[in-house]
Amino acid sequence: MVCMGNICRSPTAHGVFQSLVDEEGLSDCIDVDSAGTHAYHVGESPDPRSQQTAMRHGLDLSDQRARQAVAEDFHRFDYVLAMDQDNYYNLQMICPPGLEEKLHLFMDFSEEYSEREVPDPYYGGGRGFEHVFEMVTSAARGLLQQIKERHC
Repeated sequence: MVCMGNICRSPTAHGVFQSLVDEEGLSDCIDVDSAGTHAYHVGESPDPRSQQTAMRHGLDLSDQRARQAVAEDFHRFDYVLAMDQDNYYNLQMICPPGLEEKLHLFMDFSEEYSEREVPDPYYGGGRGFEHVFEMVTSAARGLLQQIKERHC
């Protein structure tokens, strides 16, 4: 899961998806991680508002640390999931030739939302973080269903 700074959207998606993977008992066959296309926050914990929103839903994001996406991620993971179109384009720039099919917009896996982008809640109020949580939960469910059908 990839957003710009890896402190709001992508760590939330990471935490939500990891919890679904754990619930399904698939932790042995699905590796979950998140990153940012920019190095603004490398080494930092997720934004406190993301952590608070996740905690209200029973998820602890505090052990995550921001990192920057690298070309190797396309070799390591079957899915590289951008939170929005800008980050999708940034990921295209580092994607090794022949691995383009691994890159997707995360919201393309949601059956509940027509929006294709997860909005950045960083400069908005608390409701933005809750909305992001709801959106990524929907996409995470769809992604897990596809992985179970195709890979597990």
